[in-house]
Amino acid sequence: MENNYPQIRELLQQRADIQARLNLLPYDGTPEIKDRDGKKYLYVRKRIASRLTSEYVDVYSETLHQTLLRYAREARELRKQIRRVEKQLALLGYEDALLSPRVMLNIDFARANMKANIYDQAVLEGVATTFPQTEDIIENGKVSGMTASDVQKILNLKHAWEFIMDKDVVSYPTDYSILCHIAQLVNEGFYSYGGRIRGVPVVIGGTTYVPPLPIEQVVIEHMDDILHTDAEPVDVAIRLCLYCMKTQIFNDGNKRAAVLAANHYLISKGGGLLVIPESHVPEFKRLLIEYYEDRDDGNTERFMKEKCWKTF
Repeated sequence: MENNYPQIRELLQQRADIQARLNLLPYDGTPEIKDRDGKKYLYVRKRIASRLTSEYVDVYSETLHQTLLRYAREARELRKQIRRVEKQLALLGYEDALLSPRVMLNIDFARANMKANIYDQAVLEGVATTFPQTEDIIENGKVSGMTASDVQKILNLKHAWEFIMDKDVVSYPTDYSILCHIAQLVNEGFYSYGGRIRGVPVVIGGTTYVPPLPIEQVVIEHMDDILHTDAEPVDVAIRLCLYCMKTQIFNDGNKRAAVLAANHYLISKGGGLLVIPESHVPEFKRLLIEYYEDRDDGNTERFMKEKCWKTF
């Protein structure tokens, strides 16, 4: 199976990506119409294990009915794609890895905190949103009073979090390819190749630091050096996060991709979560400038460990 490693890695990423898209569907099941007291109501029927469930949606309308039918078609197609990928994995000799109870608990912890994490990340990126608005976008895919680009950023964050919480992706070691795929997800709708290494100069506002053009092999080696130290998982995650931010590996979305990659690593170790809370964003930005300019004396790492690390 060692010789099939690149193919298996690609297929696992595909499966996780498809599963994340399936999870993004507001309704997953077969729509049904029920009559009560002369009025029509729409439900979604779905079998979970051996039990058939029926979830109420809303009062019947033809538009809503057609929307539910479209969701059902999309869900069926996505499941077909997952089955095709799983057949390919089986032919390559891949077997799903067993995750430890601690790691499974960390995945549950990440899911329980996903909305809050996405909100905090959106604030860090300067997205003009409130927590209720963020929650509405995550649950319904849209909200009034926000720009289309800000809504897209939040939806992309949801997609990326779903990706790193997939148990197959968690079982896969954090590396440059995972980082690139995360960057592609957070840049979806903004860049055609959002996960490709930056090939143009960039300027960071508020600092004299100008990141040099990244060299792919150097980035891979530096990430490997960080990821294969004997430090505590949280320290490794923080160093990985800061390195990716400072290097500005991609054209955009570097802070988002850095935080998500750090969380992929931390979740895989059962080490909690790493997110900059909304209340500490101004202080973090100030420290990040000092870190960029090599004058923070380790304060940024200490700050992140004390203020940004969530444990369970």
